Amino acid sequence: MEEKQVFIKNQTVNYKVFGQGEPFLILHGWGSKSDRWQQVAEKLAEHKLKILVPDLPGFGKSQAPGEPWTLNSYVEWIREFSLAVPELKKEFYVLGHSFGGNLAAKFCIKYNQQVKKLYLVSSSCLRTVSTKKKLLAKFSKIAKVFSFVPYYPQLRKGFYKYIIRRSDYPYVEGVMKETYLNVIAEDLSLKLSFVRVPTVIIWGDKDALTPVTDAKRIHEKIRNSKLIVLPGFEHSLQIQAPDLLTEKIVENL
Repeated sequence: MEEKQVFIKNQTVNYKVFGQGEPFLILHGWGSKSDRWQQVAEKLAEHKLKILVPDLPGFGKSQAPGEPWTLNSYVEWIREFSLAVPELKKEFYVLGHSFGGNLAAKFCIKYNQQVKKLYLVSSSCLRTVSTKKKLLAKFSKIAKVFSFVPYYPQLRKGFYKYIIRRSDYPYVEGVMKETYLNVIAEDLSLKLSFVRVPTVIIWGDKDALTPVTDAKRIHEKIRNSKLIVLPGFEHSLQIQAPDLLTEKIVENL
């Protein structure tokens, strides 16, 4: 494994490279980093693949954006990354997990000529506007007014933990807070039918963060797609089942 850096959009980006062969880009999820994909990357590299795993801007060892980003900002960053890294200047595979799946899917819609095959793993491409999400948006605006109140940070985290639940919002700081709100506001439901590259959708049937019903809807919307459901597994397949996940990827190269 090699750890490298590249300068893109006035930011230093950290990324890891494994093996030799056809280029294969992995995009991690929100709050994650390249380290958490090392097991899968090492195993994939045994199959004549060159795996590249960047720390997305704002995560791992990569610098945060200088201003709040949208999903499209990250997609354009991936485009710049692919042009800056020699291995990605030709056609490559791309895998996106969770938030990284949003990026991978939208990247394929805009720049399909660069992608050989798309892998969506527990991807959060579908964003329904639930009551909790509406509450989150309203609370984030109102809460700033009361930031002077004693124990404000503890009260805010308690709100997200016990009322909103499963929100990453209280764990992000600075520019990444608004970036997070921008990202979760975009639903790709109406755009997935424009994904033209062959797609493999891999999901755990016990996933509580992105339920398997989402995987089935994504499969319906992407015409040239294959759905693989792994019984008994949850959201983080790269941690819970790295061998099985690698096996399914390799079987479907």
